Amino acid sequence: MPARRHARSLLAAASMVALTFSPAQAREAASAAPEAWTEADRAASALVAKMTVDEKVEQLLNVAPAIPRLGIPAYNWWTESLHGAGGAVPTTNFPQSIGLAATFDPPLVHDVARVISTELQGLHTLARQTGHLGKIGTGLDTWAPNINIFRDPRWGRGQETYGEDPFLTARLGVAYVQGIQGPNPDLPDVIATPKHFAVHSGPEPTRHTDNIMVSRHDLEDTYLPAFRAAIVEAKAGSIMCAYNRVDGQPACASDLLLKDRLRGAWGFKGYVVSDCDAVVDIYDRHKYAPDAASGVAAGLLAGVDNECHTGTIGEAPGLADRYKAALKAGYLTDSDIDRVLVRLFSARYRNGDLRGIAARKPNATPVSAVGTREGWELSLKAAEKSLVLLKNNGALPLKPGVRVAVIGPLGDATRVLRGNYSSPNSAPPISVVDGLRRAMPEAKVTLVPFAPSITDGDLVTDGNFLTPDGQPGLRAVYYNAIDPAKPRGERTFSARPVVTRIEANLQSSAMQLKEVSDAHKVVWDGFFVAPESGLYKLGVTGVKGALEIDGKPLVRSDRYSLWGEAPKYVEVQLKKGERYPLHFDLEGGGAAGPGLFWKRITHDPWGDLARGAAETDVLVAVVGLTSDLEGEEMPLKIEGFDGGDKTGLELPMDQRELLIRARTLGKPLIVVTMNGSPIDLSWARDNADALVEAWYPGQAGGLAVANALSGKVNPSGRLPLTFYKDTADLPAFTNYAMAGRTYRYFTGKPVYGFGYGLSYTTFGYGPARVEPVDGSTANGIRVTAQVTNTGTREGEEVVQAYLRFPDQPGAPRVALRGLQRVALKPGESKAVTLELSPRDLSAVRPDGVRQVFAGAYRLNLGGGQPDSGLPGTETTFKVDRVVDLPK
Repeated sequence: MPARRHARSLLAAASMVALTFSPAQAREAASAAPEAWTEADRAASALVAKMTVDEKVEQLLNVAPAIPRLGIPAYNWWTESLHGAGGAVPTTNFPQSIGLAATFDPPLVHDVARVISTELQGLHTLARQTGHLGKIGTGLDTWAPNINIFRDPRWGRGQETYGEDPFLTARLGVAYVQGIQGPNPDLPDVIATPKHFAVHSGPEPTRHTDNIMVSRHDLEDTYLPAFRAAIVEAKAGSIMCAYNRVDGQPACASDLLLKDRLRGAWGFKGYVVSDCDAVVDIYDRHKYAPDAASGVAAGLLAGVDNECHTGTIGEAPGLADRYKAALKAGYLTDSDIDRVLVRLFSARYRNGDLRGIAARKPNATPVSAVGTREGWELSLKAAEKSLVLLKNNGALPLKPGVRVAVIGPLGDATRVLRGNYSSPNSAPPISVVDGLRRAMPEAKVTLVPFAPSITDGDLVTDGNFLTPDGQPGLRAVYYNAIDPAKPRGERTFSARPVVTRIEANLQSSAMQLKEVSDAHKVVWDGFFVAPESGLYKLGVTGVKGALEIDGKPLVRSDRYSLWGEAPKYVEVQLKKGERYPLHFDLEGGGAAGPGLFWKRITHDPWGDLARGAAETDVLVAVVGLTSDLEGEEMPLKIEGFDGGDKTGLELPMDQRELLIRARTLGKPLIVVTMNGSPIDLSWARDNADALVEAWYPGQAGGLAVANALSGKVNPSGRLPLTFYKDTADLPAFTNYAMAGRTYRYFTGKPVYGFGYGLSYTTFGYGPARVEPVDGSTANGIRVTAQVTNTGTREGEEVVQAYLRFPDQPGAPRVALRGLQRVALKPGESKAVTLELSPRDLSAVRPDGVRQVFAGAYRLNLGGGQPDSGLPGTETTFKVDRVVDLPK
């Protein structure tokens, strides 16, 4: 499904929704719930009864057009917010989801989701004010979180998930859903949509045709628990079905998933949305249905209520005709359509998009609640807590006044911070080199440029453009289309502009402007000004036009870019302060956003490295990947990467050579990795003086890394993934059987294990005490242990509870079933109690039945897995009877 700052005043900050819910809020919400849903259903039924067939079928797509005669505004169900809202004004970009998972901190993820929810509500307000309802990113629902299991390190979209463990994914997924929806899931602030249901985790290039055969054990043990928790416990109001087939049926036409589990066992009352073009796949790629009419009918009858179709981006005509054809052929009845529409309109009444039910207060979130100082500070906190210290021989924290040389292609990079499913329109991102300069103003921090690399490409920052008359920014002129019904590329535009303004960069502001229609063109003119002389890579995407250098149009594009298409770069020598003319235009409705990209490079990387090292005390190498290499299905096939996935675990070759050369220079080497998936860290483990996993850490990521390296904060993240040495240690990527993969079933030796992470301080554990719930361990247990900071620095320990089960078929080798963060000052002790429910104690038999097994259990409470070398304590307990649990 392709996706497409600063501090505000105290008044704006006060308008933000509180991050946590008060008891009064919870009581008020609970009392309003059943009546609100009934009232919304009744209002929706009355509304649907007034619609014509033509009006009804148009509402089944993600772009639901306005029906003026009934007072229904346009609505677009397509909104993305995995780790930050994307919208017309700068939003808050948090660490990528895999980084949030590394915090092992459900309350923090809840708080992050509350900020995202508030910003989504503010963007909805803006769309109402400007008349742009119906555009992507303006609805009061969101297609998040991604709670698929990151079962294989090659999967490019694994970065969007909460990792490889069903328990951790469930806890963080519940936290996110509750944060997005607010205290009353029946009257949600924003409707959460867990995805992709289900058994979905690559490969990307074959996702539209794959048929995943999954055992009953793996389905219940691995692929469904997080979805069950999101629906049953967190009460998500929506769910997204996946592209692939499961046991022969497309996920979006699956009786097993949509009927038996979702609406049957789990009692789901909300609506189902398809992944984008997944309904098309039913008939076009899976060949499960013979034609379009029978294909859309198969999806709707199985349980799909809303179809995302990428044709809505380009305003393709006739998409709803497939449903009319299904009605005419008798595949669908009027009541089938009405049932679906009642669910959809009930949701719009309950989330406040439509007025008409007494308990639903209209959304009053101001636009000023988007991009606040509070959001920025939370993004920094989340990034700091996501950092995982994997090795430290005493090189960290850095000493004040130290001379630091930042090396590697990602040292000054900012695009890498965002990960995928993120808006370029966020607060100015902070690179690692800039973060170190902020965090250590007394230190000498030098950037050593690197050779051209496959990771290159950051948006040119504000402050590097001038208008034709020399003012900061670019002149932007907007024209509305005379013939808006025509396809993009065939329209003509008015000679008179509707808006002329100065914009900070090459980013369209159309969604902020009431005068600008959806069918428009914007033309930018001005100059690009290089901040320093040197060799650069420059490229553009999304626009047509050129940037001139020495009178020649060297950086140019003759057509609008396609989705996922990378910029085409040229290498140019630029002079500091010189003005380079540019002229670009963009037609509204395109799939690729506009942007001018750059990277400072050198053609003598090893000479620059040697010279930089000679004048420094320590080398900080920032290496890794970007979400332009690993991510959702993309037209990319180069060494190490194929269509969005990785083909191996190694860093790119030029980065491996950089690290080897840096090690020979006689200076301490600190390695910081940025990536969304496991990579082979065996060389860094064996050769670096310190190693920090930073993920894709969001807009404040560079400052978070700097705060950790300088000791302003103490790293406390844990790996939500197993870091293997080689894919040869794993089953085939296409094999969805869990045997031999993830920490629960992998029997080899990883480079770094799930749950691992170090600190600048040390911790100790007292004996663990287990108490049965209501007199029997079959009802659950409470385990308590005293945790002490035995070091000299304040820090946070991530207390993890791992179970080893009775020797029964189907039980995992070991499994995380409890967690809690605890902050401790030097010498301080706290009692930590974790409560494990029967479901937490359970495992799954080979036939797919979930049970609490009878027998002896071993429980390890500590800072990581048993036998990880991290501190902990172990105890045993017995369960005297088998307990069967519902699906």
